[in-house]
Amino acid sequence: MTLYDLVAPAIEGRYEPRYRIAGIRAADPLGADATVAAVPAMNRDADIPALTVALRTLVPDHDRAASLSVVDALAAVRDLGLLLGSLKRHGVEPLAAVPEALPVLQELARRTDMVPRDTVHHYTTWNPLGDRQRMYTGEQMEGHLQNAVRMVFPALVAALDTCDELAGLEPYDPRFADALDRTGQHVQAMVDSIDFTVAQVSPEFFARGLRPYFEEIDVAGRDYLGPAAAQVPLWLVDLTLWQSDRSSPEYDAFLDESVLYSLPSWRAFHAAHRGSTSAVSKLSAAISWESTPRLPPVLAASAVSAARVLRILKTFRARHIGIARKAYSDELRLYDAGSGGAPIALLRSVLDLTRDNETLVRHANVRMHAPVPASVPASTSGPATCASAPAPLREKRLTP
Repeated sequence: MTLYDLVAPAIEGRYEPRYRIAGIRAADPLGADATVAAVPAMNRDADIPALTVALRTLVPDHDRAASLSVVDALAAVRDLGLLLGSLKRHGVEPLAAVPEALPVLQELARRTDMVPRDTVHHYTTWNPLGDRQRMYTGEQMEGHLQNAVRMVFPALVAALDTCDELAGLEPYDPRFADALDRTGQHVQAMVDSIDFTVAQVSPEFFARGLRPYFEEIDVAGRDYLGPAAAQVPLWLVDLTLWQSDRSSPEYDAFLDESVLYSLPSWRAFHAAHRGSTSAVSKLSAAISWESTPRLPPVLAASAVSAARVLRILKTFRARHIGIARKAYSDELRLYDAGSGGAPIALLRSVLDLTRDNETLVRHANVRMHAPVPASVPASTSGPATCASAPAPLREKRLTP
């Protein structure tokens, strides 16, 4: 039994309609199954007239779009999005070719409370499996890439729950380390996913076969990115662990753009925790507060758990950079920036930030093993909260 098997049923049982994965996958409100099955062939032939007719045929009238449930509206955006990305890949601005789609996309965005085009969630998590799977190319590697993203969605949802819990705890609380450990277990799914991607998807296929379908499109004078893997919000885990007060201006700016492509509840999570005191800052303040050579056991356990989850994040980012460097090498790249709008330099910067925070916490673990002089009693408790810790410790920001 995998982590997905354990977590996915709990997600499906929530009231949140965007977590009704099976229902969204099953939905076909536009009667699009036959049309989207032909999209890979149209793309192979660069058949712009056929793609244009297909999009125009699928666009519902405004009243029909306004009557759809959230589940059906998400499925409708998924299917329209496949044609939007296909037309743009062949050099056509889709809403210039089919202008009647614009008010419909805007209405579907209102119904779903998301951006007025498809996102990575539409393309992967909410995409049917098997014969009904929506694909740009129909190639096996494209299916593997979709599966790599699908496998992390339930774990990320669970990680956001544990991060929300973590934000309300202090390092002297035994639950602090427990929340970090559970977060680490969920984030490990990202490492497993990228290992799967490395094994199953070549850099050449992504760079030249798939990346062109993820270009931005113009919607009423504003560009919206395609279904980029960068929209998988590992940054929401960063937020409560370290990013809320130990970030860089470049990463903050990137997240301000990326958060737009998230689910409504995830945007609310970001708004609630942005600018708060991060777990690393709380831990740093608590450790600095201690005057004895050896840390109290509960605080030491919190430091060990924090270092562990940051190491997992560091591992993921190091492997992600390895893939990105190959896909955007001079020999392969067709674009300077990734599909999420980030250059390789930003990926390196975020890895450095993650590594700096992991190193800071790991160094604290040295004190856990320090000998305690006979004349100095070991501390057994710390301050009631870290909010009263010296301000410089709480507000320190790391820069790349």
